[in-house]
Amino acid sequence: MPTPRKFTVGLIQMALGFDPEKNLKNAVLKIEKAADAGAHIVCLPELFRSQYFCQTENSELFDLAEPVPGQTTIALGKVAKKFKVVLIAPLFERRAAGIYHNSAAIIDSNGHMVGLYRKMHIPDDPSYYEKFYFTPGDLGFQAFDTRVGRISALICWDQWYPEGARLASLQGASILFYPTAIGWHPHEKKQHGKAQRDAWQTVQRGHAIANGIYVAAVNRIGLEKPDKKSAGIEFWGSSFVADPQGVMLAEGSVDKEEVLLSEVDLEHLEDVRRNWPFLRDRRIDAYDGITRRFLDGLPHTNER
Repeated sequence: MPTPRKFTVGLIQMALGFDPEKNLKNAVLKIEKAADAGAHIVCLPELFRSQYFCQTENSELFDLAEPVPGQTTIALGKVAKKFKVVLIAPLFERRAAGIYHNSAAIIDSNGHMVGLYRKMHIPDDPSYYEKFYFTPGDLGFQAFDTRVGRISALICWDQWYPEGARLASLQGASILFYPTAIGWHPHEKKQHGKAQRDAWQTVQRGHAIANGIYVAAVNRIGLEKPDKKSAGIEFWGSSFVADPQGVMLAEGSVDKEEVLLSEVDLEHLEDVRRNWPFLRDRRIDAYDGITRRFLDGLPHTNER
């Protein structure tokens, strides 16, 4: 089947509760809604089967993890086949005893899983204690061939790093998905909230521009508290799709469940790259230092 020159993206912005089965059922209903509205590829939020459990360090929460393939990928494989949509299914992967990943399964419209991405960048911030739970990904930054063409998926904290977006783009992806769980610490929202959210959107729009690629970020909503004493995290929604010029094509609210739809036009991508040929003009002979942690102890010039 030839790759379509246009296809519709569906982003599922949703609130998530404590019951994994209810979260899955809610997700399936929204996938159906997206498919009925014309979506060809649908992305769910990061770790959509549960509330964001990384606010605390609790070894009992490893019980939320599952193998891949497993319950979620099997269930969503049937959904993908039924509605003829490609699905990006983020989940808590149990690879082996003591080895867990924050992952995203790529399921094609025939119901078959065509790839797996494991989150590469793992944060360790207040209420985002992911290093306790997740082993860093070891599959690299990938692109996956699907019914709608070649796509890529990274996860949340990855969205701050231009290297991941670049490597995905260089493999021919037309769109880069970022399933996400990000929000405000309630006590910081008044002072820092606008700047934090703006930075999150701006860096991803920058990836779209710098790489001539569509970018889609999908987030959860709602205040989630691990216990009564905690202030919790207020997830800010704001799921969006940006085109290769960074133009916002669709944007969700900060507090409502929504199914966002947006079109990817490969002719537009081609036109943008012809006029902004950033990939052509890269100085690949001058970037040796990019793989170093910091360029200390080296000359301050890099002449070629």
